[in-house]
Amino acid sequence: MSKAFLRIATLAVGALIVQPALAQEHGTADEAVALVKKAVAHYKSAGREKACAAFADPNGGFQVKDLYVFVQDTAGVVQCHGKNPAFAGKDMSGLKDSDGKTFIAEMNQVVKGKGSGWVDYKWTNTQTKKIEPKSSYVETAGGDAYVGAGIYKP
Repeated sequence: MSKAFLRIATLAVGALIVQPALAQEHGTADEAVALVKKAVAHYKSAGREKACAAFADPNGGFQVKDLYVFVQDTAGVVQCHGKNPAFAGKDMSGLKDSDGKTFIAEMNQVVKGKGSGWVDYKWTNTQTKKIEPKSSYVETAGGDAYVGAGIYKP
């Protein structure tokens, strides 16, 4: 066998090993839905303050792979954000993604209309720091609050 063939074979095997490892770092749609349902239950039982503290804690059970929980009200004000606490209290109702989509307004419409659902937009990936396509599942948590978690799409 030639050295070139061995190098190519080694790279191919390496790619097969690395690809599943990278895939495991990304949450799935099913995992996002399950995380939101778990977070809604916790929010309802513990109350906003305690729930938000748990959502922000990397060991609190609400940050899995690249998934994290956020809580907003239907006016577009962030109650808490699992990866960026500085967003808490900020009105994001007019926020647009890089394509100009007002995705927070769309999340509000989904929650008000159906109680839960998916919204597609572009957002900065907390792991890669790049703007990537994202889809967030949002679900009402009672009153005017809703909980969401999103998956980054390849």
